[in-house]
Amino acid sequence: MTVYLSLSGVLFLIGLHGFFTARNLLRRLLALNVLTTAVFLLFVVMARLAEPLDPVPHAIVLTGIVVTVSTTAVALALLVRIAGRPRDEDDDAVAGPRGDAG
Repeated sequence: MTVYLSLSGVLFLIGLHGFFTARNLLRRLLALNVLTTAVFLLFVVMARLAEPLDPVPHAIVLTGIVVTVSTTAVALALLVRIAGRPRDEDDDAVAGPRGDAG
């Protein structure tokens, strides 16, 4: 179980680092998904370590996976919509979906 706890910590740090350092919005979204995967793994490990086996954390993780998939789909749709729109002169100062300004 210690391996899974340490794997959860490493995944959490990788996701946190990727989320705060990536300029690309797609990479930020992927880093956020890695971060949530680490949290789900932590929940499952903690549920397994409980003396009477508790099914509630497993149900929470299953619900979290469904919510994560649906929000990721919406975020990807928004990214595609942002990337496909025509640019105006006013948008030059605003960072685009790739993270560059203009």
